[in-house]
Amino acid sequence: MTRLITVTGATGALGGRVARLLAPAAADHDATVRLVVRDASRAPRLPGTAVVAQPGGYADEAGMTEALAGTHTLFLVSAAEAADRTEQHLAAVRAAVAAGVERIVYTSFLGSEAGATFTLTATHAATEEALGDTGLRTTVLRNSMYADFVPFFATPTDDRGAVIAAPAGDGAASFVSRDDAAEVAAAVLLRDHPSTDGRVLDVTGPEALTLADAAAVLAEVTGRDVRYEAQTVEQAWATRRPSGAPDWEVEGWVTSYTAIAAGEMAVVSDVVRSFTGHPALTVREHLQRHPEDWATLRTGSPA
Repeated sequence: MTRLITVTGATGALGGRVARLLAPAAADHDATVRLVVRDASRAPRLPGTAVVAQPGGYADEAGMTEALAGTHTLFLVSAAEAADRTEQHLAAVRAAVAAGVERIVYTSFLGSEAGATFTLTATHAATEEALGDTGLRTTVLRNSMYADFVPFFATPTDDRGAVIAAPAGDGAASFVSRDDAAEVAAAVLLRDHPSTDGRVLDVTGPEALTLADAAAVLAEVTGRDVRYEAQTVEQAWATRRPSGAPDWEVEGWVTSYTAIAAGEMAVVSDVVRSFTGHPALTVREHLQRHPEDWATLRTGSPA
């Protein structure tokens, strides 16, 4: 019997990658693919792939239930950071149950346990708990911090260098390429095997880097002088509060770094190799593959 795999978040960086991996492989696994997106005009156009517009997103529980009708396996990509993100996720889980979905693969975050330092993981912990209560077949992909983000940690300076200023101390993070995270997700979605049911998989890069290490890699790749400057928590708040972001969001930014300092982001797993057959990309390898990620830090570009 042909399975319908429904992918949410397909207009985003991770969901789009997963959709592009699934489209050419689905038929060989007796599957079809549906993309559920807010704006159908932004969805990738992929052969044999249906697109369903659901403008209300996860918060529109009735709309999501209708959009998920007939789905066997749901790839539930975590929503954009928002004050009501937990409520959005719980509505999406309820919609999946109401639609008769049999299996859910959810993108969580490394270390999403009760009491984790990184405050934005509270949404993931609540979503994982809700998934466990559904009785459905579930797989949780706890992705580490993305290697893609490393260039965005760096602020250009007037001397055409850049600085990563953060309260991460000497802690390390196992940055993972979104390319690898997408490959793992696609493999799990296509496999449809009981061996992944009920599992929580830490999806990480091959090594844990301090932010000083990450700055050195960024300097090597971009040709700019990039350095790490350790901040106190108070300094981190003071430099980020002028952004105008709400306190819950600033707290998320700051605690993502203090979680590194606390050692909560240093887990290194072999999940990428196990599910894809190749080693995970290092931060250097990812940045060399994706120069667009550090375009604003390129030698000769405006600081």
